Amino acid sequence: MKPDLLLKELYQKNTEELLGKNIKLCGWIRSARHQKTFSFLALNDGSVFHPFQVVIDDSLTDYQDLVSKLNTGCSVCVEGELVQSPGKGQSIEMKATNVTLLGACPEDYPLQKKRHSFEFLRSIAHLRPRTNTQGSVARVRSRLSFAAHRYLQERNFLYLQSPIITASDCEGAGELFQVTTLPLTNIPTTDDNKIDFKQDFFGKATYLTVSGQLNAESYACGLSKTYTFGPTFRAENSNTSRHIAEFWMIEPEVAFNDLSDNIDLAEDYLKYLINDILENCPEDLEFFDKFIEKGLIDRLQKIKDSSFERLSYTKAIDLLLNSKKSFQYEVKWGCDLQSEHERYIAEEVFKKPVVLTDYPKEIKAFYMRDNDDGKTVAAMDVLVPRIGELIGGSQREERLDVLEEKIKQTGMPVENYSWYMDLRKYGSVVHSGFGIGFERLVQFVTGIENIRDAIAFPRAPKTAEF
Repeated sequence: MKPDLLLKELYQKNTEELLGKNIKLCGWIRSARHQKTFSFLALNDGSVFHPFQVVIDDSLTDYQDLVSKLNTGCSVCVEGELVQSPGKGQSIEMKATNVTLLGACPEDYPLQKKRHSFEFLRSIAHLRPRTNTQGSVARVRSRLSFAAHRYLQERNFLYLQSPIITASDCEGAGELFQVTTLPLTNIPTTDDNKIDFKQDFFGKATYLTVSGQLNAESYACGLSKTYTFGPTFRAENSNTSRHIAEFWMIEPEVAFNDLSDNIDLAEDYLKYLINDILENCPEDLEFFDKFIEKGLIDRLQKIKDSSFERLSYTKAIDLLLNSKKSFQYEVKWGCDLQSEHERYIAEEVFKKPVVLTDYPKEIKAFYMRDNDDGKTVAAMDVLVPRIGELIGGSQREERLDVLEEKIKQTGMPVENYSWYMDLRKYGSVVHSGFGIGFERLVQFVTGIENIRDAIAFPRAPKTAEF
């Protein structure tokens, strides 16, 4: 049974044109108030935040029997006339002439009309899209995805579907999920008692990718502007509110761009995404502003209109060392900044996004270009209030001899990166790129505290249900 309109399509139409029309709507009952001779149903199909009011009365056949089955959670198809609504909160409502129960919902339905904790809702992730919060997160996430692609497509970036399975560790951190078809109960070994990967499906050790960057560089170094947007994986045994094992990354890569160009692109991109959400998801943002983070809309508006501060890592360390604030983690030059340090700089010192540059090379990935000082690399991180690091990127090392030496210093097998070094051997160019963790971006624009609530079915240590 197909509806004539989604509620989103209904709300986009002119109210005067709708009055007196007979239409069919389908959805799930969010709440029902039954009286002796009439009932009010709050119907939602998930396409919008606000439910639609349907009024039924005892003129319907078997009214009492019908309403006894119409409770929270059941699915229905309603047909009737659109009339002026005398109540507050809506301009029109439906006076139903026919109600078809599509799917009954028993009393043990876990989403009754009351507030539920986010922890509980994660345990029923298959049902939580029907809640206000997860419905709004899903709509914002969908819109962000569309805007992320549109910005890059309109600026002549080519979309690369980079591989999920790889033999290369992009970050060199070793936190990889291994992919194998070898029998785990009888693993084949070589004469020196090492795993014989030649008998594996790909003939070598392979892993789920931590980034599409290296592949994106390959395409940028032949097609100028490219990007990947896909799932990435980190086998990091972390249970913080900022980390999950499977997440999505947006990764633009641009030939002939240096670090300054890279920063300009990242700032413009983030502002564009924020503006798009402000324009296209106002009802969802109003909900988040009211129930999740007070002042969210104002915060996003100010960031969209601000000029991002640019600061070297060294100056940031000086700010932290001279701060009167007490930090849990030690601050010293050469340390990898923690979330508390990043948030302090963005939230309390500058009160807006801050781009940190020129990090110590020891704490950054092998592919980042060495600066002339011999101590730092041409890296950039965009720090934002409430989240800390949202964007990370760099100018890539384009010098073959320097890159080869950096790979050797990490202890990674050089032969695994021969193809990557070929990009420097054959027509090398200055190029730069960055990555945006999509779930952190969703957290940032919704105010959601835990990253596991920013993705439909979170994957984390000991968590792989659904």
